[in-house]
Amino acid sequence: MRQPNLFSPKKEAAAEPLPLSQRASQWLQQGWRPAGTVFAIALALAFAWSVVNGRHGLSTWYGQRGQEKQLKNEIQQLEDENTHLRQHVDRLKKDPDAIEHEAREKLHYARPGEVIYSLPPDRKKTSAPAVDPDQKSATMH
Repeated sequence: MRQPNLFSPKKEAAAEPLPLSQRASQWLQQGWRPAGTVFAIALALAFAWSVVNGRHGLSTWYGQRGQEKQLKNEIQQLEDENTHLRQHVDRLKKDPDAIEHEAREKLHYARPGEVIYSLPPDRKKTSAPAVDPDQKSATMH
């Protein structure tokens, strides 16, 4: 038997083109793996993006975590304020000196024979500092 020469170019007879159905099946057999791999990678990337940036993703979760901490702090402050106000109410119910103190401070009540002096508000806190007209004209030029 004669062995074929591996170094010489093979001469093939002109092959007829294959029918479309055979070419399609041949392409499917050879091309399904790369196409499937590309599809799987695209699907994984879309899923990863959704996990990070989606409606219920990590970025939303971190934002809600910060809001939760803020609300917990606000709740704690309100609970502390409620405790303080309850203690104040209990003191007013039980202690006549506390009632008297409130009446004097908030309602400006006085005992018989006492005189209350009301001072005008501090001018430095309520009005802007006066500007000398000479200085004002010098700064405008």
